[in-house]
Amino acid sequence: MKKKKTWKEKLLDSKDLPKVVTIDGNLSKRWGEGTCVIPAPLEVDGIINKIRKGKLLTINEIRENLAKKHGTTIACPITTGIFALIATHAAEEDREQGKKKITPWWRVLKSGGLLNEKYPGGIENQMRLLEDEGHKMVKKGKNNFIVFDYKKKIAVLNK
Repeated sequence: MKKKKTWKEKLLDSKDLPKVVTIDGNLSKRWGEGTCVIPAPLEVDGIINKIRKGKLLTINEIRENLAKKHGTTIACPITTGIFALIATHAAEEDREQGKKKITPWWRVLKSGGLLNEKYPGGIENQMRLLEDEGHKMVKKGKNNFIVFDYKKKIAVLNK
């Protein structure tokens, strides 16, 4: 039986990425025309690592940074989201192994400043880590929260 990969192994597996593709066919109906970068997992992790304490990014800002880096119209929303999720779990594996400096995944929000229930420990854990850094939460809907004034806290990343 094949051994299941760890999150860290998934993060380090580039799968011949990044790759730039032309948006065509059914995808052009959803994403428009132009080019799309399919990022490598470590690229997504690298962007997350640049978010300083007190600052935040939404997954859309990560995509914008990737598209700008590669000179494309967009970055793939599907793979970017998957690779962000892999980065979060790989960081938690690092924490469990006693590492002190880990990827600050809790600083990445969903669109609209929402917390992400799929991140390690769910919304409660992300909320706790953000509050530890001084952020305030506001209840949004029945089961979610946003970071108060998150737009004012968006990180500006250098290349």
